[in-house]
Amino acid sequence: MKNFASSLLALWQQLGLNQRVSLIVAALAVTGGLVGVVLWSQRPDYQLLYARLSEKDATAIIGQLETQNIAHQVSAGGTAVSVPSDQVYKLRMDLASKGLPSGDGVGFEIFDKGQFGLSDFVQRTNYLRAIQGELARTIMQLQGVHAARVMIVQPENRLLLTDQGVKPTASVFVDVGGGRLEIDQVNAIRHLVANAVQGLVPDQVAVIDNRGRTLSEELKQDPTLGSASSQMRYRQQVEDYFSKKVESMLASVIGPGNAVVRVSAEIDTEATTLTSEKYDPEGQVVRSQTMVEDTSTSAETRTSGGAVGVSANVPEKSAGNETARPVSNSEQNRKNRTTTYEINHSTTNVTRNPGTVKSLTAAVFIAPRYAPVAPAAKGAPAPEPQAQKRSPEELNALRQLVINALGLKPVAGQTPDSLVSLQEMPFQTIDRLPAQIEALQTENRWMGWVEAASRWAAVIGAGAVLLIFARMLSRQKPEAVPVEVLSLSPDAAQRALPSSSNGITPDLLNELIKQKPANVGVALRDWVAAGSTKN
Repeated sequence: MKNFASSLLALWQQLGLNQRVSLIVAALAVTGGLVGVVLWSQRPDYQLLYARLSEKDATAIIGQLETQNIAHQVSAGGTAVSVPSDQVYKLRMDLASKGLPSGDGVGFEIFDKGQFGLSDFVQRTNYLRAIQGELARTIMQLQGVHAARVMIVQPENRLLLTDQGVKPTASVFVDVGGGRLEIDQVNAIRHLVANAVQGLVPDQVAVIDNRGRTLSEELKQDPTLGSASSQMRYRQQVEDYFSKKVESMLASVIGPGNAVVRVSAEIDTEATTLTSEKYDPEGQVVRSQTMVEDTSTSAETRTSGGAVGVSANVPEKSAGNETARPVSNSEQNRKNRTTTYEINHSTTNVTRNPGTVKSLTAAVFIAPRYAPVAPAAKGAPAPEPQAQKRSPEELNALRQLVINALGLKPVAGQTPDSLVSLQEMPFQTIDRLPAQIEALQTENRWMGWVEAASRWAAVIGAGAVLLIFARMLSRQKPEAVPVEVLSLSPDAAQRALPSSSNGITPDLLNELIKQKPANVGVALRDWVAAGSTKN
């Protein structure tokens, strides 16, 4: 090795300056090339993870990759993400379990590219897809919604409609994770979708969450109150309205939190149509009048002529029967008047929709007043306030206020007590229950100790096992390892000093170390143990 180094040094000294520079540059170039090849060979092979991502999905996916310290590359303007090829499928499953990418769907950008030769059906389908995608993106902006999908069904556009009752409908699927949407949010989704589709009403929009619950069923408007759920919901709304109305009024009189009001309402759930007809004989009016007048005249005269007919031509009778015959003429006048009168007539049609409040009753609890207490002396416990009950006149005045606020009108035989039950009693508040508070605190303290003990039980058990193992290990004494006797070479045996008591010389030790180095460690351990025992 030394000869090779000296020969290289002699060769370096024989080279000129230009040769030395050329050699250094060549060496650096070769070294750099080798380093580049090594780095390029160690570079991971990237493969496409997802492409055509939205900004929201791309941001979420890159955040997950950075959290897991996974190398990645972003391309195509931030819409494509590439990762090492050996992690593609694992990352896809991991991201899918977290709902990524969410798949916002296609929006109105579907019309950005010119598409010629498409049929009207394809154009209408693309328009429907664009509306669904835009609505899904908008719904995903709501707080608590992780993903959303919108499906719209529109009746087919025909020239001749056979069924006039077919109306558009829509279904919305929302992924809320483990949460729950508020009623206002569900109602906002219904109206958002209904206003984006022509002819769609909010009641025809169904909203379903990822747990299979129909969130929009309780929000459907039922003007006829035909279903039991609609009746209960309407009654609850009416009772809550009157209860809050009275509580807010009493809070200003006796203080906030000192009154509890519950109102029970009886709702008329039947639709009624009333038709009434009234006639007023005193208010008659001539409607039509008809007058008919007949005139006739008659007169009677006598004539001497014979009779006309066969008897006049008979000879034997005509001679003795030549008397005069009377002829009558009469004249008669007749007048007829017909008058038609119209009697005053009124028809009233009254239609009553369900939802009329038939009756209201209320139960009111109010807290008694507490007299102010003097401040306690230093070091003395604070005195408890004393309750002061109100007089019957004050209770009746409060009851009358509630009756007027609810608009109740007692009928004959009813008393104000039957309409509004008002009672004064102390409320069970936290600051007036020291025994219960102390019991709760003791229970919470015990629960905290149990929880802490269960948390540290495993640590204490592991420490105890470790201590037992260390104590057992300390009780075990290492067994003495005998030094292996080796055969000495003739030269080493001759160099040994015959005058030494044990026959060990430096040359002998060197020979023993070369043949068996483990013997030196065993011997040193034995010597140290023997020295510590003597001391």
